[in-house]
Amino acid sequence: MTTDAAGLASLANLLADETRAAMCLALLDGRAWTAGELAAHAGVARSTATEHLHQLIGGGLLAEERQGRHRYVRLADASAAHLIEDLSAHLTPARTPAHGLRQATAAAAMKRARTCYDHLAGELGVAVTDAMTARGLLDQRAGFALTDRGLAWLTAEAGIDPAGLRRQRRPLARGCLDWTERRPHLAGVAGARLCERFMAQRWVVRIGTGRAVKVTPAGLAGLHDLLGID
Repeated sequence: MTTDAAGLASLANLLADETRAAMCLALLDGRAWTAGELAAHAGVARSTATEHLHQLIGGGLLAEERQGRHRYVRLADASAAHLIEDLSAHLTPARTPAHGLRQATAAAAMKRARTCYDHLAGELGVAVTDAMTARGLLDQRAGFALTDRGLAWLTAEAGIDPAGLRRQRRPLARGCLDWTERRPHLAGVAGARLCERFMAQRWVVRIGTGRAVKVTPAGLAGLHDLLGID
C-alpha cells in the first residue's frame, strides 16, 4: 500500500464512526464547542466523546483551543469544513419523514438557511449566490470567480473592509455544493465576509445553538435593496 493510500484510508476511517461524524457536522456551525456539549449532541458519555475528539484532533480534522481551565474544539480550518460539507452533499437525501413537529421544524429551518462553517448555505446561501451571478458580480461559467464589478460591490455596497479580502490563503471565491439544494453556494473569503457582515448588521441571526439561521425583518429589506432578493 502506498503512503497516499494509507493516509486516505486513515482519514476516511476518522469519519467512518457515526459519533465522530455527528461531532464534525455539529462543528460546521463555525463555532468552538466543549467536549461536554459535543457529548450531549452525539448522545454519548463525556469520556467516550473525549476519546473520539483525541482521534479527530490527531487526524488533523479538529483543532483544540484553551481558555483558562476550559477546553474547546473546532474544525481545524476551512478545508476541513469543505471536506465535511462536500461529503455530505454526496449523500442521498433521507426519505424517512421527520418524527414529530420539532424534528420537522428543525429540518425545515436547516433547509431554509444555515451556516456552513463561516458562510451561508441552504436556500438563503443559494439565493445570494444566484443574485450575485445574475447581477454580474460572480462568474460561474468556469468555476467560481468574482468579477471586477463584484470586487467593487463587496466594498462599496456590501460594506466589507477591503483589508479583509487581502492576504488570504483561501480562495477569494469558491463554489461549495449545497447538500440540501444540490447546487453550489458561495464559499471562500468572499462568502465568509458576507456572512460576517450580514450577522454584524443582524440581517441574519442564529436560531438556538445549532447551524440554522433566519433572516430578520431588517434583513428582508436589506437583502432586497442590496441584491433584489425577495
